[in-house]
Amino acid sequence: MRILIVGAGQVGTTAAYSLAREEANEVTIVDHRADVLRELQDRLDVRTVVGHAAFPDVLERAGAKEADMLIALTNSDEMNMLACQVASTLFQTPTKIARIRAAEYLTQPTLFGVDAIPVDVTISPEELVTDHICELIRFPGALQVLEFADGRVRLVATQAHEGGALVGHPLRELSEHIPNVESRVVAIYRGGQGIIPDGDTVVEEGDEVFFIAARKDIRTVLNEMRKQDEPVRKVVIAGGGNIGVRLAKALEDTNQVKVIDRNRERARQISEVLNKAMVLHGDAADEELLLEENIDSADVFVSVTNAEEANILSAMLAKRLGAHKVMALINKPVYAELVQAGTIDIAISPQQITLGVLLAHVRLGDVVKVHSLRRGAAEAIEAVAHGDAGDSRVVGRAIDEIELPSGATISAIVRGDQVLMDHHDTAIEADDHVIIFITDRRQIGEVERLFEIGANTT
Repeated sequence: MRILIVGAGQVGTTAAYSLAREEANEVTIVDHRADVLRELQDRLDVRTVVGHAAFPDVLERAGAKEADMLIALTNSDEMNMLACQVASTLFQTPTKIARIRAAEYLTQPTLFGVDAIPVDVTISPEELVTDHICELIRFPGALQVLEFADGRVRLVATQAHEGGALVGHPLRELSEHIPNVESRVVAIYRGGQGIIPDGDTVVEEGDEVFFIAARKDIRTVLNEMRKQDEPVRKVVIAGGGNIGVRLAKALEDTNQVKVIDRNRERARQISEVLNKAMVLHGDAADEELLLEENIDSADVFVSVTNAEEANILSAMLAKRLGAHKVMALINKPVYAELVQAGTIDIAISPQQITLGVLLAHVRLGDVVKVHSLRRGAAEAIEAVAHGDAGDSRVVGRAIDEIELPSGATISAIVRGDQVLMDHHDTAIEADDHVIIFITDRRQIGEVERLFEIGANTT
């Protein structure tokens, strides 16, 4: 696929890294900063074009006429919309994706479409990050909570701790412990290495366990992996930007929420927007302020300012002062790796969260959802099976008859309102939604080809 990325910021760079390392993709990046593009070209097999993101001549030089997809990821909503408009009007680029941050645009569904601004898919990293944090707060003990099949099932990552009923026991005992719950452990990471488990695999303390279950059963399965976490009541949010305000709005009706912002005028503005949340003017890295606000009674402290160094420092301080769980918004992968193994409980990567939405539109076959896991090392995808036994490599075949590549496992099948956990003799039918966990990203292309019509070569 020929992909044109407009904007080489944090999200654009992450998208370029992920898309360019797949052989099937030809990636071109447009940005007005020549030095940034030179650095990218040194590290990636991509083409770069220096220039204004929406100028017709720049997009023409970048290959908009031949591109299969344009992804506009600059920091300006208006620039992204204009780039999509120019690509559509002048070059008939088939698929146009735009990053849109302002809620004022996103709340107007008629604004985007064939007869309006020609944006096929809108992406709001702030909204995606907010939803991600909300899920983590609703399910204490989870490291990731990922939705599939319109919310009917979720893939959850957690760390096994002493006190979990299954820790120290083989996985086959899971169904004995919770006989009325349909769930499946799809992968275990131990010492950084992925394991595709079977019934004899013993869960060890410290394992990062990925399991799939219905939303209503998540807490039950979590209790098998770790001592039950208390529900979250008090939440302190550092940063009153787009994410901080969205998060406070989402939580203030169900939780006690405090928002800290160092800008006095901004604090005043958001206090007028929020109904129940308390807004404080101050520095979230100020020890005295945190002590005054009884940070030791906070169930969750989440730092979502625009400065990741400030997020790291304030989260570490909050943890030292007694906050039960701390989260920090961190853009640089190397920072995330460093801190999550230590004081900070969860490092949140906006780029990785956003990447999944982009990948769903790049994947071959009918892939409706993609989640990037473990900072891009693994993926979970939801693919729809089409065709029949004559032109499909999956339809009409039992799971154990499907030639999945190494490192890939079918986790669940969603058939209408019915969720079928992986049973080896279950046959896949047309229109089934198949959820697949892939520990080795190099095998993604092979998994995609399984779901292409006409892929049956036998």
